[in-house]
Order: sequence, then C-alpha cells, then structure tokens
Amino acid sequence: MDFGLVLQTDPPASRVVSLMKRAERNGFRYGWTFDSAVLWQEPFVIYSQILANTSKLTVGPMVTNPGTRTWEVTASAFATLNDMFGNRTVCGIGRGDSAMRVAGRKPNTLARISEAMKVIRALGSGREADLGGTVIRFPWIGPGARLPVWMAAYGPRALKMAGEEADGFILQLADLYLTEYMVKAVKDAAAAAGRDPADVTVCAAAPAYVTDDDSPEALAHAREQCRWFGGMVGNHVADLVARYGEHSSAVPGELTAYVKARQGYDYAHHGRSGHPDTRFVPDEIVDRFCVIGPVERHVEKLTALRALGVDQFAVYDMHDAQERVVDAYGAHVIPAVRA
Repeated sequence: MDFGLVLQTDPPASRVVSLMKRAERNGFRYGWTFDSAVLWQEPFVIYSQILANTSKLTVGPMVTNPGTRTWEVTASAFATLNDMFGNRTVCGIGRGDSAMRVAGRKPNTLARISEAMKVIRALGSGREADLGGTVIRFPWIGPGARLPVWMAAYGPRALKMAGEEADGFILQLADLYLTEYMVKAVKDAAAAAGRDPADVTVCAAAPAYVTDDDSPEALAHAREQCRWFGGMVGNHVADLVARYGEHSSAVPGELTAYVKARQGYDYAHHGRSGHPDTRFVPDEIVDRFCVIGPVERHVEKLTALRALGVDQFAVYDMHDAQERVVDAYGAHVIPAVRA
C-alpha cells in the first residue's frame, strides 16, 4: 500500500512544501493538494517547489476539475512539471464542488469530465487530442512522457465511468462497507469494458488522527478535529440524494442517511476543523469515514482497506496535529502496514 498526504494550499506556501518534505522523509510517496482557486493559493505553482525539494514524491490535485482551466492549459502544466522533474505528477479530477460553486457556477457534468480526461491524458502524454474540432499536440514533449488521470467518484454513473475510463479511482472516505461496495462497482465496470481491473489504481482518502490511547477524551478530541470531513462528503451526498432520491437502490443508505439533518454549507470553512456547518455529522460517521485512535487502530483499518483492494491511503491532514500524524505514520503505521 502506498501513502499520500493531502493538504490545502494555505499561505505560506513554504509550510506546504515543508510538510510535503516531511511526508517524503516518513515514507509517503504521494503529495496531494486541494484545487480551488478562490479559496486557496494556486497549487501548480507550489507543486514546482514541492518537486524541487523532494526526490521521489508524486504530486497532484485532489481534485482539479474541467471547468476552471482550459484543458490544454491543465495538460501543459502537468507536462511541464513532468519534463522538469521526471513524470512525477498525477491528475486527480472531479466535478469541482468548491472550485465551481464558490465562483458562482455549477459543478461539471460527467460528460464534460469524460472528455476532459481524454484530452488531458493524451496531451500530457505527448499524443494528439481534439479540442472541439482543432487537433493539437505539444511539440515540445519528448518520448516517455506519461500522465495518469485518476477520477473522484461516489454515485453509480461516476463509479461506472471511473472503471471504464480512468487510470485511478479516488474514493474520499475510509468506510469499510462503502469501500467494498464502490471498489467492486469500479472494478466490475472496468472488466465489463474489456479492461484489466488491476489497471485501475484505487486511492482511499480520509482524515487520519493518531491519539495516544483510546480513552473517551482522546477519541472525542480526534472526532472534533475530523468532523468537517463528514460535512465535505455531505455536499456530494446531498447531490446524489437530489438526483436519485432519499431511498434508492442506486445509492447505498450507508452513504446517504446521515445528511437528513444537513441544513447548509459555508465554503469559507471548507475542509477545516471546527466548521460550524458540520455539527450535524454524528460520531458514528466520523468513526466510519475517518481513521482515528491509537496506532493499532490505524494499522487494523488500513490493513482491512488494503484487503478490499485499496492501493493507496491518502491522509487528509487538516487538523491541529499535522506534523504529529505525519511522524506517527512514518514511525509506526506505514512500516506496520507494509510489513
């Protein structure tokens, strides 16, 4: 199992770079960031510094979207970084929840994501792509260029598309039941499309908080630091409920039931501990969707996720113990899971 670190690109950018360097020293192999141009600093600028200050880390957005940049610009940014640092990027892509909504636009359709994935992957790998009737290719890309594209998904149509078209599947939660359900949906779609299901890399991403023990006080603090995640996931879940209904065979109730008490969402606090609009998220959801508790609990849950087909666990590190969690994973969790 690989491990990734996920950060927001809050200023100063030097802290983002420092945490990514720390992650690489601790055995993490991927460095991810949010990508929402209004809320945070521009990630591609910071990727250049992360790559220059690390030697093996692969970086990318979790996730970009096909609406805030033209597709050839996105592909060119990735291809330039790969040319400079040696194929060390991955394009995570999705609907653009915060990036689009904060700018007053609707998240992208699956059809648009599908077309964007094809264009960005082709251009970033040195091949031709059709931009609505104009065929282009980057003349400066040398042989050996490659750009994998991983797709974030929850709903049935998105899971099917990820299996059919993406190089990787990003699942933003660590619930064992839902992971099994969604990984199966993606792998089945890949097989039905004539692909080798093993060619679709599976990345589960969720907050991780390491406590000294499993006392009620320690776990309560960890839950409060990670409760924001249930609210963030709830944005996507609310869209699924609106599309498929509250009780639908297309979407498991284990994913949708908890958003009944959701009343609104302020993106000014997006992805941050203490988010006032995530109080509706119950402790049960925090425990299911996140990885909290002493080291042994992390090892146990990550081992179970690996058995369900997860190839990478990406740690959302937005809480009051950023360095501590990275170090704990490097010293105890990663070696135990890999062993």
